[in-house]
Amino acid sequence: MSSVEEGDLVARVEGTAGIIRLNRPKAINAITLEMFRDIDKALDRFESDPAVAVIVLEGAGERGLCAGGDIRALWESAKVKGDLGKILWREEYILNARIKKFPKPYVAFMDGIVMGGGVGLSAHASHRVVTDRTKLAMPEVGLGFFPDVGGTWLLSRSPGEIGTYFGLTGQTMNGPDAIHAKFADAMVPAAKWPELREALTRVRQGVSAAEVTKVIDGFATGEAAGPVAAKEPIIDALFGFDRMEDIFAALERDGSEFALATLKTLGEKSPRGMAVTLKLLRLARTASNLEECLVREYRAALEVFRSDDFREGVRAAVIDKDRNPSWSPPRIEDVTPEMLAPYFAEIGTDELKFN
Repeated sequence: MSSVEEGDLVARVEGTAGIIRLNRPKAINAITLEMFRDIDKALDRFESDPAVAVIVLEGAGERGLCAGGDIRALWESAKVKGDLGKILWREEYILNARIKKFPKPYVAFMDGIVMGGGVGLSAHASHRVVTDRTKLAMPEVGLGFFPDVGGTWLLSRSPGEIGTYFGLTGQTMNGPDAIHAKFADAMVPAAKWPELREALTRVRQGVSAAEVTKVIDGFATGEAAGPVAAKEPIIDALFGFDRMEDIFAALERDGSEFALATLKTLGEKSPRGMAVTLKLLRLARTASNLEECLVREYRAALEVFRSDDFREGVRAAVIDKDRNPSWSPPRIEDVTPEMLAPYFAEIGTDELKFN
């Protein structure tokens, strides 16, 4: 067993598995720029080592795989017009694309809380395992942001308007709903993970993706649809529009308990964030690959980083925790095409490029 020192990221070989463990349990393994860089280095090492047959991503502690990126650090940088957003998102998105194309089976253990940047490290994996404790969400619109890390690619490939619903409301998926929404592949009870993990460290060198699937399926329950999947017909009817105003109008017209609760949830989100998210989701439907969505997300992320809504959203949710953001503009009908244009404009030499 070879190992690097146990800092915020643990990367080591156990049997034939390259283990990557996010190791900040007190922060629910929130990821820093250094951790992204260490994951990239670990993948370099594991990719070139013939003894490593499979990658296993896991989170330390009991609370979850990863609560997302280090939002506080981004907020501090945005406040002083720094460049952390530009650097961190560039490296993170390139890593997301690398995970999607990784040549060896990559198993992500999506236990407990999996949000934001944690989704980017796990939901592009070749094998995505959720549990009875999974709480997966892309709640970025509540921070004046949008579902990034390839979230627009993933959400736009969910059945019907399920992805539009999850992307705009930031609601949480349980394990089976994450499978239904195409964010995960197999549901394995958390209690069975140690046994499955042990089996993954014993796969043969050169193991195929299909063989790894078979190993996982030996522990899986077969569940593939949760409580939100049951609401798909009403979600499809209410979210099948290309303008936020039309979604709000449909929810008001419907007037059901579900529609009114959803209206209340959307009423708390950044109007600008919702408009940007919806447009990105609609553009993602015609994208031919993940990279195309990441390029668009990077353009929009740099604009978000400059925006008052991001600073205000993070302040209200993470810094002051008063849950009372003052959005600019405050109403969806006040978001103009001129306001949205910069989020979708080309950015010249700053464009995201993949190796």
